[in-house]
Formats: sequence, C-alpha cells, structure tokens
Amino acid sequence: MSTLNGLVAVLSAHPLWSCAAVFVAALLEAVPVLGSFVPGSTLILGIGAAATFEALPALLVSTIAGALIGDGAAYLLGYRGKRQILQAWPLSAYPRVVARSERFFARHGMLAVFFARFIAPIRAFVPVTAGALDMPPQRFFPVNLAAVLTWAPLHVVPGALAGAVLRRWGTTEWHHPMVLAALAAVACIVGWTIWQHLRHALPWLAADIGEPNSP
Repeated sequence: MSTLNGLVAVLSAHPLWSCAAVFVAALLEAVPVLGSFVPGSTLILGIGAAATFEALPALLVSTIAGALIGDGAAYLLGYRGKRQILQAWPLSAYPRVVARSERFFARHGMLAVFFARFIAPIRAFVPVTAGALDMPPQRFFPVNLAAVLTWAPLHVVPGALAGAVLRRWGTTEWHHPMVLAALAAVACIVGWTIWQHLRHALPWLAADIGEPNSP
C-alpha cells in the first residue's frame, strides 16, 4: 500500500502522467486474466483524490477512454477468435472462471456487459466472452458505453471532490462536516472496491490455481 501511495503522490504532481496512469489502469482492468490482478480502481480513486479539481475533466476523459478501448479490444479479440480464444492461453489456465463468465453472460445477456464493469473479476472476462459467444457489435458497444459512462464518474469524481474538500478545510478544520462527508464517501467507495475484489476475485481464481488444465 505504501508503494501505491508513493506512486499516487508522484503522479499527482504531474497532470499528464496522471491522465496516462488512469488511462492505462482502466485499460488493463479489461485485459483477460491480468485485469483481475490490477488494482486499477484503487489507483484511479487515489489519483483522483490527489489531483486538483481543475484536472477532473481530463482525468475523467482519460479513464473513460482507457476503459472503452480495453473493453472494445477484448470484445473484438473474442469476436474474431470465437470459442477458440476461450481455450487459448492464458484463458485456458482458468477454465472455471471462463465457465462462470459464460454462465453469467448466458443468464443476463446484454445486462451482463453492463454489470460486469462493476464486478471483479468478471470485468476482465465478460467482454472477451461476449465476443467469443458472438454477441453482435451493435448490441455490445452501446451497452458497454453506458456502463463505462456510469462507472468512470463513480471512480473519479468522489476522489477528486474529497481531495478538493480536504485541501480547503482539512488542515485547519478536520472536523468540518464537509471534510467528514468527503472522508466517509471515499472510505465507502474504497471499501466497496476492496470488498468486491476479495469477495469475487479470490475465490474464482483460487479454484483454478494448481489445476490449470482441469475442465
């Protein structure tokens, strides 16, 4: 965590680096398998809290762009590779996770694309699964756009607002209601993000560790 805090501190001093970092973090979260291990949401929240309020639009656009490109690339990879891509490495190393993603997609259809953006580690598997199961592009991309446009502000805006409030009142009036509200909002979002990873990512991936080729 101290390494992550140090990274956030360095990036906050360089606005362009901050935009590049949230772009890459959002993009990597959509990479199959890898996205389950990348703490992209935590990094985005931290950079948002450390950034100036004036940098909020650029951070928001960068986060949206990274998520859209990452999800779109994963979907197109699956759409072109069909089911063979689900049996290729590295997805072949996590057959149970792939199977659960397929069931999630079969159960929820288009809504799976929307919900997956908010749930780890399905976020890293559903776009490629949607493509592999031949979901038409004209159905995938509008739903994915709606999901990203909802997800990105929920990660960037609270942190930026909390950071702005703390810089204004935090040093002299830590007990100010706005400061307490900002701290509570960030704590809830960070806690929810960590809980999602612990609740979903660890059991799903642990089921495949040690049995990479099991059906």
